[in-house]
Amino acid sequence: MVPGEKRYGGDMAVAGAAPGPGAVQAGAVELLNLPDLGIGVLLPELALLVNTRALAYAATHGRVLPPTQPPFVALRFTDRTALAGELLTPGAPDRQLYVLLALFAAAAFDTAAHLHTAVAIRQRHPGLVWIGFPAPGADGLWRFPDYSYGRRLASEHPLTTVGGHPA
Repeated sequence: MVPGEKRYGGDMAVAGAAPGPGAVQAGAVELLNLPDLGIGVLLPELALLVNTRALAYAATHGRVLPPTQPPFVALRFTDRTALAGELLTPGAPDRQLYVLLALFAAAAFDTAAHLHTAVAIRQRHPGLVWIGFPAPGADGLWRFPDYSYGRRLASEHPLTTVGGHPA
């Protein structure tokens, strides 16, 4: 869902369709396997579902897939993209599952959702580095000296507690 370059020469899972890191390098698989998400146990069944759809796509479009690779992996990048478009089309069967997978892949790349942000920055998380996410200050906190959207924020309510809660 976030294409990137191959991780190594014989990498078949990543199509290598874009320069730089993709969702897999950014930790999408690690994110999907987080125990708190509870979907890691479903990944083999989801892979089976995707591969079944890839076989149907290949048969419909006259593609011959090598039997040595999982069907989705065996598709060319353009076919993977077209199939993903079909899977994510409103009204498509199981669309919610594929939208969920796409969201987690994007979250792994754009936010390093499986890591604490400070840890991700220290480890040079590939997605955060790629998008130029700023490092925190020397105290480990992020501060933004310029006002968001160029406008001064509203004044704090006089009854706001020390902890920042409204009175």
